[in-house]
Amino acid sequence: QVQLVESGGGLVQTGGSLRLSCAASIGTFSIHNMAWFRQAPGKEREFVAATTWSGAGTYYADSVKGRFTMSRDNDNNALYLQMDSLKVEDTAVYYCAADSTRNRLTSRLDLRYLYDIWGQGTQVTVSS
Repeated sequence: QVQLVESGGGLVQTGGSLRLSCAASIGTFSIHNMAWFRQAPGKEREFVAATTWSGAGTYYADSVKGRFTMSRDNDNNALYLQMDSLKVEDTAVYYCAADSTRNRLTSRLDLRYLYDIWGQGTQVTVSS
């Protein structure tokens, strides 16, 4: 059974950093698009960042561009999100997500419906 397990969340002050990890039990990890989403209390789940299976690029929401860095380690089936210069508005549950379709080519990696495998989420709280 395919699983995604996030870790690395916690409480940090404004301006601080956290690094989230996602361990994926997907044998074909390297050929799946992967993403991070987040959901704040009372809000819809929103796109944060995504990376293509092909290595063509990594894409970010405007709200995190320049502060967050997403990377993937295909040898170890792992995904990371380095979050720097954190703001109070970054407070949310962060989810790792996988597109189960192999080798999908799309310019819209921000679309939530592309991802059908989700982790349980990890809480990030940024205090002022």
